[in-house]
Amino acid sequence: MLCLGIVAACLLAYPSRLPKLTSKVASHCSHLGPLPASEYHARLSALGETLTALNASAYIAEPGASALYYANVSSSHWHLSERPLLLIVDASARVTVLTPKFEGTRARLLSIPSDVEWVEWAEEEVPYKQLPDIEGTVFVDGSIRHFIVDGLRTAFPKATVIAAPTEIRQLRERKSKGELELLKCANEATLLAIRHTHKQMHVGIRESEARQLVARALADAGLKDGGCLTLFGENAALPHGSGTDRHLGPDDFALFDCTASLHGYWSDVTRTLALPASTIPDTHIQIWNFVHSAQHIAFQTAHAGVVAKRVDEAPRLFLRLAGYAKYFTHRLGHGIGLEVHEDPYLNGGSEVILQAGHTFSDEPGVYIEGKVGVRLEDCFYIAQNGSAVYLTAGVGGPASSPWKP
Repeated sequence: MLCLGIVAACLLAYPSRLPKLTSKVASHCSHLGPLPASEYHARLSALGETLTALNASAYIAEPGASALYYANVSSSHWHLSERPLLLIVDASARVTVLTPKFEGTRARLLSIPSDVEWVEWAEEEVPYKQLPDIEGTVFVDGSIRHFIVDGLRTAFPKATVIAAPTEIRQLRERKSKGELELLKCANEATLLAIRHTHKQMHVGIRESEARQLVARALADAGLKDGGCLTLFGENAALPHGSGTDRHLGPDDFALFDCTASLHGYWSDVTRTLALPASTIPDTHIQIWNFVHSAQHIAFQTAHAGVVAKRVDEAPRLFLRLAGYAKYFTHRLGHGIGLEVHEDPYLNGGSEVILQAGHTFSDEPGVYIEGKVGVRLEDCFYIAQNGSAVYLTAGVGGPASSPWKP
């Protein structure tokens, strides 16, 4: 699950006092660089072909996950403001960037791995009217802001400006070999960071202290924008709770829900764990075991050709038979890639057919408010042979017990 925005603030008041990762963990992903330009060229070609097939003139996006996918321009490379910078791709896969004129030099420093036609707009001008006339159907990315859509419609009355359809969104869903390598390493390194943190913890540690430990471990592993939802005991019964900075008691589980990125590709790993000195109540251990079994059942259900909602239903049925269905309060999983949460989703209403290259989280949970919360999460992908493979498999995959995360 999502646990962003806890990054720089939790990167430590006293870094020298915190244990560093072993060199093996710290260098786990050092062999992987950004995706090559050829990957972006292939994506643009696929987008152009799809636009042609849909009889559309162009696709338009702001800096963000989709612009990162097609042109290596994310919202961290170019922060959104009231002055639009737009990526336009036409049906011939030609790339145009509309930029504020006074930002033109900075815009040209963006590492866009393709030829670009630059169109500038001055402060006194309407940005969209500086573009060549556009007619026909124009697809805009789903995350584009409304004032930009309104501006495009006003500037191009002969065009039909509408949200990009499923066919466009699906281009990002099935990951390439290169994307999967980055996703694997990001998720492996995140799990290694959680395991490292587990070894440094002690009964009595505060949530904030444990959060600092794992944030440092994620950074030491070479990951970016790392953060962890860190919840002890009954605080974990709120799936996205903010905690109370309570101390870890001897009978408490500790829940870590961690995300971080590697060259733009995200990890999402959750562990509910106990310390060697913990004395966890038997009922809580039983819940952990039920959630662990539910995660495995979902994984066994997932394969190419299965409907996504079936992957959500199978673990839910198991937890219903175990008497805990009402405490499993969220969907089983989400897609993951350039966003922590992205299409497609594993929920009871999804008719998506799983295909090779799809990536999902597998994260059942049981949450009894005021008492205990347990969630276990590993992401998986659908391999070319149709089977599901955990992205954390290279470092052992799912937890085997609360003491072995």
